[in-house]
Amino acid sequence: MRILVIGGTGFVGAAVVRRLVGSGGAVAAFHRGESSGSAETIRGDRADLGAHRAAFRRFAPDVVVDTIAYAEADGFALAEAFSGVAGRLVVLSSQDVYAAYGRLLRLEGGAAERSPSTEDSALRSSRHPYRMIAKPDDVAYDYDKVLVESAVLRAADVPVTILRLPCVYGPGDPHRRLQPYLDRMWRAEGPFPIDRAKARWRWTRGYVEDVADAIALAATSPLAAGRVYNVGEADAPSEADWVRAISAAAGWRGKVRELSREELPPELSEPFDFSHDLVADTGRIREELGYRESIGRDRGLRIAVAAEQRPWGQ
Repeated sequence: MRILVIGGTGFVGAAVVRRLVGSGGAVAAFHRGESSGSAETIRGDRADLGAHRAAFRRFAPDVVVDTIAYAEADGFALAEAFSGVAGRLVVLSSQDVYAAYGRLLRLEGGAAERSPSTEDSALRSSRHPYRMIAKPDDVAYDYDKVLVESAVLRAADVPVTILRLPCVYGPGDPHRRLQPYLDRMWRAEGPFPIDRAKARWRWTRGYVEDVADAIALAATSPLAAGRVYNVGEADAPSEADWVRAISAAAGWRGKVRELSREELPPELSEPFDFSHDLVADTGRIREELGYRESIGRDRGLRIAVAAEQRPWGQ
C-alpha cells in the first residue's frame, strides 16, 4: 500500500510513520520539517493542502492519514485536496466529541452516563470547547473535532475512517501530561492531595506507540473503510489509580490523599464537573480489526516517566 501521513513528524504522526514504514509499504509524510526518517517527505503547510495536489498525485496514495485536522475548514480542505487522488481517508478525531466532554466542561447539561461511550453515543451539542480560553489567532479557537468529522464525511468522495483518540501519553508529548503529576511527587513532603470527586473520575488513555499501532492497523485494513473506531486502553482507571500507576512507574512511595474541593490548595482546584467520566468503549476496533496493545499501560508509563525524568528533549 501507498500511505500518506499528514503531520508525519508530530507526536502521534511520527509514531504512525514508524509503524507504517516497518510494515513494508510505501510511506510519505507531509509536513513543514526537513526529514521524515525513512519515509518520503512532501514539504508543505497543512493550511495550504490544495497547493500540493500535484505532489500528492505523483505519490498516488491509496490511503491518506490526517493527524492534524483540528477545525471544520481542515475537514473540507482534506476532502477537496484528495478528491480523485486517494482511495480512502483516515482522520484522527478525539473522544472529546462525546456529550460527556461538554458536560465535564459545564458547556452543556445532561445526566452522567454510567456506561462507556460507544461510537454511536451522543455527541456534544456545544461547539468550539476552547473558545472561552483561546485567542482568535490560536489553533484552539476554532478547534472542534465534531465539526471536522462532519465536514469530511459530508465532503469526501471516497470512504472515510474516523479514529477517536484518547488522552495520549508518552515520550515527546507536547502537552507533557505526566509532568504535573511527577512534579508534585518530586516536591511532595507528604501525601499526594487530590479532589475527592476527581479521585473517582475516569478517563480513557493510550500509550503513544499503542495508539500508533491502532492507527496503522486501521490505515492498512480494508475492513476499516467507512467505519468509526474508539482507540485507547481497554480499561480506564480512576484518577486516584492513575496517580498510583504513575507513582509506581516513578518509584515514588507516597500515598494519595482525597480531599474535598474546599480543602484543596487553590492551585489544585478545577472548575470541572467530575461526575462525567470520559470513558470510551474500545471493543469495536478490537473485535473488527483484531487490535491489541503491544506495549500496554505499565510498560508505557515506565518509558514515559523515564523520558520525563531526563531533561526535556534529550
